[in-house]
Amino acid sequence: MKVLVIGSGGREHALVWKIARSPLVGKIYCAPGNAGTSEGAENIDIEPTNIEGLAEFASKNSITLTVVGPEMPLTLGIVNEFEKRGLRIFGPSKEAAEIEGSKVFAKYMMKKYGMPTARYESFNSPDEAKEYIEKGSRGISIPLVIKADGLAAGKGVVICQTKEEAVKTIDSIMVEKRFGSAGDKIIIEEYLKGEEASFMAFSDGETIIPLASAQDHKQIYDGDIGPNTGGMGAYSPAPIITEKVEKDIIDTIMKPLLIGMKKEGRSYKGILYAGLMIAEGKSFVLEFNCRLGDPETQPVLARMKSDIVPIMMAAVEGKLKGKEIQWRDEASVCVVMAAKGYPDAYEKGKEIRGLEDAKKMAHLIVFHAGTSILIPPHPPLIKGGMGGFKILTSGGRVLGVTAIGADIKTAIDTAYKGVNLISWDGAYYRKDIGKKALR
Repeated sequence: MKVLVIGSGGREHALVWKIARSPLVGKIYCAPGNAGTSEGAENIDIEPTNIEGLAEFASKNSITLTVVGPEMPLTLGIVNEFEKRGLRIFGPSKEAAEIEGSKVFAKYMMKKYGMPTARYESFNSPDEAKEYIEKGSRGISIPLVIKADGLAAGKGVVICQTKEEAVKTIDSIMVEKRFGSAGDKIIIEEYLKGEEASFMAFSDGETIIPLASAQDHKQIYDGDIGPNTGGMGAYSPAPIITEKVEKDIIDTIMKPLLIGMKKEGRSYKGILYAGLMIAEGKSFVLEFNCRLGDPETQPVLARMKSDIVPIMMAAVEGKLKGKEIQWRDEASVCVVMAAKGYPDAYEKGKEIRGLEDAKKMAHLIVFHAGTSILIPPHPPLIKGGMGGFKILTSGGRVLGVTAIGADIKTAIDTAYKGVNLISWDGAYYRKDIGKKALR
């Protein structure tokens, strides 16, 4: 069968890597892909938001299954378009993807269907939002959290420690349009204390099959300080998600959401991701995403023993009931290497060194995210690999150096050994990925 993977990040490289291991798959395309995906797939120069172009490509090339990585094409309705053409595609419909596309809608669903979450109010006027903060309305207190309603590449959440900071954040999001139209509306919610974790599951609209637990590191600096990013690293499993906690998440969050989405006429198929705050064994929803997390996908798929393709096909066809996923007992850790300046304006076009040395390491996979290939005018005729070609940085998060180990500590050590082999001008990474798990 032929598979098309849509996207160009580390998550998509991990998907290509995992799908390529399926005996069912003969050919993989990735649109548009990156330098890493080109080793397991044929990169196609079509952007993820070019839904018409992607559908035409899938039709003309007899694609058996399309797998959507990023959220933007899902919220734009790529699944609706593919299904209209009779094409098999893994992911939620436009209507179901609004669970990520609008935080106001997500909060509405949480409240209506009784999911545990922070108290909140939504606003489409900056003056009303500021008045709400100044008056401490309905018991809101500092610190508090301000969220852009729409998609902001994982950066639209700001924790404010003072009223002054909250007012400036409202102006930044709603008046100065830091996140564009994503900030036309905002949510102001109470700050929850605890430990964050990611819970992802396959869904066919009726059945839920959880993936291995994972924990992300959102902030840019060590010790979880600084602005939010798309994610600076992750590990799996997350010790904080015990069997008891997992059951609580499924019973009080995942199942109620699936039931609610069906009642609202938005039956949910694909990956359902819950960003959680866990305190004293109780889980609260911070957000829902309509796709796999990045970088959580990298360590999770590194631990997945089962073939992912039949699970995806079963989700699309509504046949997940009775399916199981087998997992490796080992732990996995992913350290993100980012460009100088990320998560704000960052540098591009820096040559990456040491990738070939890292490839030689056992138990290590380097997933590419923001990379591109510089082809010399007269490339040497070398079969396989990237001999003679230069790999350049082209994004904010550049690589996800992912290791597997007998336990979290071993995986951390291996991942950082890999990181230390790789360099480019201005490379940055956190040095404390996984330490929460050790604690």
